[in-house]
Amino acid sequence: MQIEIKIDSTCKEPKIIIYTDKVTDEINNLVSKMTERSPKVLSGFRGDTLEILEQSDIVRLYAAAGKVYATTDNGEYTLRLRLYELEERLSKDRFIRISNSEIINLRKVKNFDLSFTGTICVTLSDGATTYVSRRYVKRIKQVLGI
Repeated sequence: MQIEIKIDSTCKEPKIIIYTDKVTDEINNLVSKMTERSPKVLSGFRGDTLEILEQSDIVRLYAAAGKVYATTDNGEYTLRLRLYELEERLSKDRFIRISNSEIINLRKVKNFDLSFTGTICVTLSDGATTYVSRRYVKRIKQVLGI
């Protein structure tokens, strides 16, 4: 992708023009990021303390016992959003849903074990092991290019 910036003192409002041969996911993501009105902040509770969570620190998000949790490099937090709401707020190129109850950070994955029939075992950077449900195996394989 090429980026060009032109400085024009007569310009009253910034204008962005995209030249492309076709509209791709990359173009759509770029447009949605530029038109975003408010930052998509994630906050989690640890005890009575509310903390802002950086997406880069999140290892996984999962639902258990009617609550949603975020595991980060700094510990575990309880969230007040549902997984589908989190999925909308999270970076599409970093996070992927692996089951109805779990979303993982692809940049925090140590390895994918494909030796299991019909599913994939995922080892995360914090040592946790989880599994891709059969429903999401095809999608994970597309992301991994296999």
